[in-house]
Amino acid sequence: MRRPLILVVDDEPDLVELVRHHLVREHCLVETAGDGETALAKAWAKIPDLIILDLMLPGIDGLEVCRRLRADPKTECVPIIMLTAKAEETDAVIGLAQGADDYIRKPFGVRELVARVAARLRGAEARRANAGKKVVQAGELTIDTVRHEVTLRGEPIQLTMTEFRLLHHLVAGAGRAYSRNDIGTTRGLGYKFKELPAETE
Repeated sequence: MRRPLILVVDDEPDLVELVRHHLVREHCLVETAGDGETALAKAWAKIPDLIILDLMLPGIDGLEVCRRLRADPKTECVPIIMLTAKAEETDAVIGLAQGADDYIRKPFGVRELVARVAARLRGAEARRANAGKKVVQAGELTIDTVRHEVTLRGEPIQLTMTEFRLLHHLVAGAGRAYSRNDIGTTRGLGYKFKELPAETE
């Protein structure tokens, strides 16, 4: 069985060693980085299966690292779990909007982090399996990517090509949070969200 490669990015050596120790016990391979520039170099040199990424990093911060990873086709689908202090929770939400899959607050229980890593790895594996299928199942929903047909409980659903591509994209990537740009034209879907009206007092 292939051992997943996890990249742990944090500038606190004790925390990195603690996380590395527990992930190795779960039969993961672990690479580490203490700053954003090193993290990007390691992620692009050998694509990890998942990245644990601290927000507050020297040099290039975690948000910018996340943005650059998502902008690169080689790393755009790698699951990212952000680490954040309570005071940085707003930045973590921004990180989710930029493509991070999850975040966990410091201080955290290592068991919780390991459980979240396992869940994200399972989700990524399911997405990879679905990506190569001609027929994708999601409960009672069936998507035939050859015939471009969608059925729900055996009943056909009429969709435009753009709607079909959008639905297939979301089902194949179930379990991952997407920003507006992720499912817009940058993914080749040709779909644009309507701008929401400005809030009024």
